[in-house]
Amino acid sequence: MHRFACLIALACLARPALAAPPPDADPMLAPWFNSLRQPWTNALCCSVADCRPVQSRLTDGHYEALIEGEWRQVPDRLILNRSDNPTGRAVACWTPRVGILCFVRAPES
Repeated sequence: MHRFACLIALACLARPALAAPPPDADPMLAPWFNSLRQPWTNALCCSVADCRPVQSRLTDGHYEALIEGEWRQVPDRLILNRSDNPTGRAVACWTPRVGILCFVRAPES
């Protein structure tokens, strides 16, 4: 498991050079996105290039995130307990190769 987590972290560190934030990304939020850490390794959840605000819902007690037009179940172990989400929406850090890396719930109203 540790080896797998290290591979994910290395892949994420290599990706920012290839990936770019979405065109509507707010550069003021970059420090917050870069502060997101995987709960089981404390490694970065990649970067603002891999993290996006998403629609989310609770189904049978588990979160799902709408990513690339598909509802994907968020493993409970990937949910970050953060109350400082400045986006106003749920955030999923995701890559097509690995899947969901981290998830932050939407702020409660």
